[in-house]
Amino acid sequence: ERRTAYACFVVKAAKPTAKALLVIATNTYNAYNNWGGKSLYTGGKQVSFERPFGRGMLYREAEDRDDRKARPVRWGEEPDADGDKYQEFRMARGYPGYIGSSGWFTFERRFVEWAEAANIELDYAVSSDLEQHPEIVDDYALVLGVGHDEYWSWAQRDTLESFVRRGGNYVSLSGNTIFWQVRLEGSANENMVCHKYSAHETDPVMGTDQAHLMTGIWSDPLLDRPEAAFLGASSVYGLYHRFGQATPRGLGGFMVYRYDHWLFAETGLRYGDVLGAKHGVVGYETAGCRITFDDYQLPIRAGNDGTPEDMEIVAFVPSSNLTVGEYPKSISALSDQGDLEFVASRLYGDLTDDSKARVRYGNATMSVARPYGSEGGEVVTVGTTDWVFGLGDDAAVDQVTFNILDRYLPH
Repeated sequence: ERRTAYACFVVKAAKPTAKALLVIATNTYNAYNNWGGKSLYTGGKQVSFERPFGRGMLYREAEDRDDRKARPVRWGEEPDADGDKYQEFRMARGYPGYIGSSGWFTFERRFVEWAEAANIELDYAVSSDLEQHPEIVDDYALVLGVGHDEYWSWAQRDTLESFVRRGGNYVSLSGNTIFWQVRLEGSANENMVCHKYSAHETDPVMGTDQAHLMTGIWSDPLLDRPEAAFLGASSVYGLYHRFGQATPRGLGGFMVYRYDHWLFAETGLRYGDVLGAKHGVVGYETAGCRITFDDYQLPIRAGNDGTPEDMEIVAFVPSSNLTVGEYPKSISALSDQGDLEFVASRLYGDLTDDSKARVRYGNATMSVARPYGSEGGEVVTVGTTDWVFGLGDDAAVDQVTFNILDRYLPH
């Protein structure tokens, strides 16, 4: 059984049958998948879509908590900061280490099962459809991404941003969203290229007229296209929550501030309440922005991170980047630097104590942005990979999600 691999296919509607399009994060699946060789996390700079997925990405037996990277704690427990429970779970079953990071079973499946139970109709696409078939979004009122949607191509972003500029709406129930740029190459775009941490030095497009396609982080000044300008959030301002030494005893939920916002209608939530802590909906990877407070002590964008001027922050919780020695012992991490050092060096050009401190302290945020002002649509970002774990068993998480869909789906 441990030699078994899995494949899948996604059926796209010939003509839209629903008003919402769920884009399944297959670019991110491909980045983590190491079937047949290396992944983008084990030294690979190019990975192929033309291979099976490793065991556990598409199907596995359900577990309560042990198959999660940010395992929720119960009364009297200490957090599983080093991922020992997760490691025991996956090793006993022969699963690869990335099953809690990406894949249908972990993320999109949960949202789809919840939506189908609520009679919410969805159509489906995959990441590369937004590049190869940009017209796919044209007849929808809403495009959705859920879970862990980390790897995006330039053309993929063009399609989505044009959709919102024309008045469409995008909802990201995802953490670490639009973090790395990728290129699709090959005669059928079967290969995905990403040089990641070394892109500014090793990507062959550097120094050419294609340098804007460098496969590093979108927030790199060399690209000048930070994801925060569209999403209102970025993982450079808060990447991990309850993962390793990144807020290991954090709330696991969002602290509610603007309780009278339409996102929280009919939830009963009040100022200072915590949303989603039972199932640890904030974790393991997050996205947020720089925050300050207005005259009423409510959070607003600090305005020095590229976020749209027209946006509202309704809830947030501290989130953090990690340095060497702070990652869970159960995972392989960079030996010479951590994400904190990398982000600091790319954003600020050096590794001083000051630059590292500037990316140490971040947030996971819930926000509504209008990146193109009143002429365009809205972008809702719930900046956490694990939001879907609260669906079906947390009434407030359900209601917030219903509120989002109700606002953007035609009646």
